Amino acid sequence: MADAHRTFVIIGAGLAGAKAAETLREEGFEGRVILIGDENDHPYERPPLSKGFLLGKDSRESTLAKDPGWYAQARVELHLGQTVTHVDRVARTVRLGDGTVITYDKLLLATGAEPRRLDVPGTDLAGVHHLRRLAHSERLRGTLTALGRDNGHLVIAGAGWIGLEVAAAARSYGAEVTVVEPSPTPLHGVLGPEVGQVFTDLHAEHGVRFHFGASLTEIIGQDGMVLAARTDDGEEHPAHDVLAAIGASPRAALAESAGLALVDRAHGGGIAVDASLRTSDPDIFAAGDVAAADHPLFGVRLRVEHWANALNGGPAAARAMLGQDVAYDRVPYFFSDQYDLGMEYSGYAPPGSYDQVVVRGDTGKREFIAFWLKDGRVLAGMNVNVWDVTDGIQDLIRSRRPVDPHSLADPTTPLGDVTAHP
Repeated sequence: MADAHRTFVIIGAGLAGAKAAETLREEGFEGRVILIGDENDHPYERPPLSKGFLLGKDSRESTLAKDPGWYAQARVELHLGQTVTHVDRVARTVRLGDGTVITYDKLLLATGAEPRRLDVPGTDLAGVHHLRRLAHSERLRGTLTALGRDNGHLVIAGAGWIGLEVAAAARSYGAEVTVVEPSPTPLHGVLGPEVGQVFTDLHAEHGVRFHFGASLTEIIGQDGMVLAARTDDGEEHPAHDVLAAIGASPRAALAESAGLALVDRAHGGGIAVDASLRTSDPDIFAAGDVAAADHPLFGVRLRVEHWANALNGGPAAARAMLGQDVAYDRVPYFFSDQYDLGMEYSGYAPPGSYDQVVVRGDTGKREFIAFWLKDGRVLAGMNVNVWDVTDGIQDLIRSRRPVDPHSLADPTTPLGDVTAHP
């Protein structure tokens, strides 16, 4: 009961914040745990918003991080629908939008990210969408249902993960889909041209039209409704609705106003934290999409906007808040489901960081593993419709040992036996 008098405050009631609160109780913390979120919904997981929930397969309740009754049982004080307007590091207080002031001993910022907005005329029209919150997904699901019923057109700006998953969902509803993307292939910045083409072919087979090498310059409307989308090469695409899927920005304004160290936008932005997820203030931590952490494995500062980072980063921050020795060194991981394609990606291989892509399996059948290598060492791996290999891929990444590309490409060679021999 030595810590019963202490108060730990968590700003951000997403998955990272909820998992941090859960971990504090699991680790025996007896003090006050206060979880503050600006949405009215209980903490939920975001992947279903562009997958099962958007498709109408998952219920609203199935997206929740914890049963709503758990918070009272665990003595986690929930402040939903509340914004935090100020953090006073000297007084160690946070002020809520309704004027409430809460004193903290330790503070966790799990404020997440927000969709980047299209900076073009017409974004105020009723048919322009973003996808980040449960309410967004509910609205978009209704839109896709109507588009499918009426043979309507959806234009998606951006061929990243969200854009492609929504494209797949929209086609399943029967909507016409055009994806506008400045790069030459989908997911170009993550997968490069070698593997990005797989997703071009997948979506083209399902009737999605791509317009590569272009960006939206205007959304044309009449009487408040979308009529078309114009691109910078002069083309005009029919549209009844437009989805902006051009990435997300970390919600670091609160940290900035509090004077915490940040990472500049050119390097991904976010709140700068060390390997224990501690900010420049020893009593304040950050986790999830907003945290740009020194990664012990890769030796660089990483900000990861994926479900697994929230799932694992929240608990890591909670343990660090309790004074435990924490080195958050998880291999970045994410997954996607599009039509009959399921994939998992592990590692970190940004453009220019690798010198070879090795494929094991058949890209034509969309059953393969792709590996990104630098100097013969695996930086990242993506398995497509091949399962139970994530641990093996991550072991190769962690080991940093040179591999034999021929063995790596051979499906009959176990991943544990692909090490290059001197």
